[in-house]
Amino acid sequence: MHLPASLLQAFTPQGHLRASINLGNPILAGRDPATGEPRGVSIDLARAFAQRLGVVLELVVFDTAGQSVEAVAGERADIGFFAVDPKRGEHIAFTPPYVLIEGCYLVRAESPLAANEEVDRAGNRVVVGQGSAYDLFLSRELKAAQIVRAPSSPAVVPHFLASGAEVAAGVKQQLQADAQRLGGLRLLPGRFMVIRQAMGCPRSRGEAAAAALADFVEEMKASGFVAGALQRHGIEGASVAPAGA
Repeated sequence: MHLPASLLQAFTPQGHLRASINLGNPILAGRDPATGEPRGVSIDLARAFAQRLGVVLELVVFDTAGQSVEAVAGERADIGFFAVDPKRGEHIAFTPPYVLIEGCYLVRAESPLAANEEVDRAGNRVVVGQGSAYDLFLSRELKAAQIVRAPSSPAVVPHFLASGAEVAAGVKQQLQADAQRLGGLRLLPGRFMVIRQAMGCPRSRGEAAAAALADFVEEMKASGFVAGALQRHGIEGASVAPAGA
């Protein structure tokens, strides 16, 4: 990828590339247990893009999706990795998705709820990570159930258990891991949404910058880079998004 000077300036107004990283989604990012350093699919993509630009990469790390979004929307970071959502799109230009992730509901083993369609009923409280894709989506979609917001996505199940709520919502793999670790919990069959994970940059950087970032994502999918990153980090349950999705 050869970018003209104007595009390089659009991505690196501070002279280097600042990538906003959300550690709240374990499929995309986490910390190395040995070193404590961030690692994951999104970090691999950020490094690859910085290499293409020929600049130094700075990781701007956050614990929640909301904080990560605010950093890019407020231009405190130059690129980021997000679930595509119309509200976020007001200030962030998204690429096509590079990964698809399932969003699921979790309940207690003895819960009478048996299907996703039964969740949106009066009296049901649904715990989500504040500012997450699930929070944004369910805030629009749920009409009768009450949304309860945990501080972050990893805190959803502990908050769900402590509060006595009826349902927890989040990344399928995270909920499965919590259910296996804690016991007495089960996932409802199927999924309530598919999360389209994309890269993004501030809309103020211009259409040319957004198009260049989109081209990069499509190349990373087509080359096998994204699939290789998922395999390298031992990620199961997420799939590479189709070309142009």
